[in-house]
Amino acid sequence: MASTLLLDRSAWDLVLDGEGNIALATEPYAIAQDVASAVRTFLGECWYDTSQGLPYWQQILGKYPPMSLIKKKIEMAAFTVPEVAQVKTVAASFAQRGLTGQIQIIDTNGQEAGVSF
Repeated sequence: MASTLLLDRSAWDLVLDGEGNIALATEPYAIAQDVASAVRTFLGECWYDTSQGLPYWQQILGKYPPMSLIKKKIEMAAFTVPEVAQVKTVAASFAQRGLTGQIQIIDTNGQEAGVSF
């Protein structure tokens, strides 16, 4: 069973549980949250693995490439998350000087989840 640190959906910051400890998210939400984190990561941002992330500065923001290229990059980032079996970018658009969208994922247990980024 996979777990990850639970992040507040609006602030994208850590959340405390009822006892004051850092809260954990469990499957299937943990997988969906990890996909959202993978898609939100800028290429080179992770100091421990600079190959992770989307090439926002290099190929996306301010460049306006075809949406098919952006969706492909999003789906490739989603597949870096363990236990992701299928990914489909349902919607993606540029809004307020940023990229937003929704992804549908199916994990290796067959559970479906929606992810916004």
